[in-house]
Amino acid sequence: MKKLYYEDPYINTFETELVYQAADDKERVYAVLKETAFYPTGGGQPHDEGTLNGIKVVDVEEEEGEIRHYLERELDPSSLVSGEIDWNRRFDHMQQHAGQHILSAAFEELYGYKTVSFHLGKETLTIDLEISELPVVHAEEAERLANAIILENRPIESKWVSAEEASQFPLRKQLSVSEDIRLVIIPEFDYNGCGGTHPTSTGQVAGVKILDWERQKKKIRVQFICGSRILTQLQTKHEITGNLSQLLNAPEQDLPAAASRLIENGKDLEKQLEAAKEALLAYEAKEMYTAGKGNCISKVFEGRSIQELQKLARLIASQSEKADVILINETADKLQFVCARGADSESDMKSLSAELLQKINGKGGGNPQFAQGGGDKLMSGEDLLEYAMRIAGQK
Repeated sequence: MKKLYYEDPYINTFETELVYQAADDKERVYAVLKETAFYPTGGGQPHDEGTLNGIKVVDVEEEEGEIRHYLERELDPSSLVSGEIDWNRRFDHMQQHAGQHILSAAFEELYGYKTVSFHLGKETLTIDLEISELPVVHAEEAERLANAIILENRPIESKWVSAEEASQFPLRKQLSVSEDIRLVIIPEFDYNGCGGTHPTSTGQVAGVKILDWERQKKKIRVQFICGSRILTQLQTKHEITGNLSQLLNAPEQDLPAAASRLIENGKDLEKQLEAAKEALLAYEAKEMYTAGKGNCISKVFEGRSIQELQKLARLIASQSEKADVILINETADKLQFVCARGADSESDMKSLSAELLQKINGKGGGNPQFAQGGGDKLMSGEDLLEYAMRIAGQK
């Protein structure tokens, strides 16, 4: 099969013959052609997309020495095949892959940092450097050198060589193959074995921008973008900062300070709200104790948090040393309860809790002074409270 993308990576339309069609073990339909401009996934670079006779190509893989074009449906086997590459996707991959070569070479030339893996993603790309720490100044200098090489608009050459011929070049990394060797060369800067697609000059990469880096096991993973992706990300960030400027009523340069003030104000409001909730719970506890009959205070709630019931039960129990408190919470499919007693009450809340849990197939825990639990809504909250009151009255 003739690989047109190696003869000219700028070919985006072509005509050829269908060799055969078949389906793989996942029943995906694919076509094998006499020649193709579609690049298959490999070497860290994703596959091309496009159409064959107007039918969408959803994947391209090289298997068993042939390139398989996976299609949404079968081709008409009697017709010639017209292929069209999604050029925006292809040229983006060319920019990113060449930019990766340049940045990796910059790290190695300046500091001896070797690139051990590469991944080209939909929005960003990464390289893994064989180091454990990356100083900020080293990242800045490598980015500066990479962009200087791009601005010089050096040629990017590719050539097929033998292993003996390849040994004459100062290769950046050891070759993974011993025959059909393809070198991608930026003269006097980078010599690298590579099967990907690249533009013909560094100037077409347009630029390299490092976004971030992090430690991955014993290596440093550098995230960056090249070419048109820089403008895309700049536009996105410009829109975000514009929206934030309006929301925070502050110019772009003052956004960090405005955000800090907003966060601090939010923390103050949270403290005030928490204090208000505590005051309301204290008032609610006092009202419930005052309205209660005898030493047993009980109530069924709907949709209250278990944390609120815990605080409420403790507050009520603190109102009287002889008080017993039983609070039930009812949700759409669960029942929860909290039981508490005053310091002089002889009730065993752990024992009461155990009997309530059996009724609702629940789980819980506690001690004789305070217990809680929850389970399935096998009865109403009122029925569970009535059962609890009967038990409490028996003890």
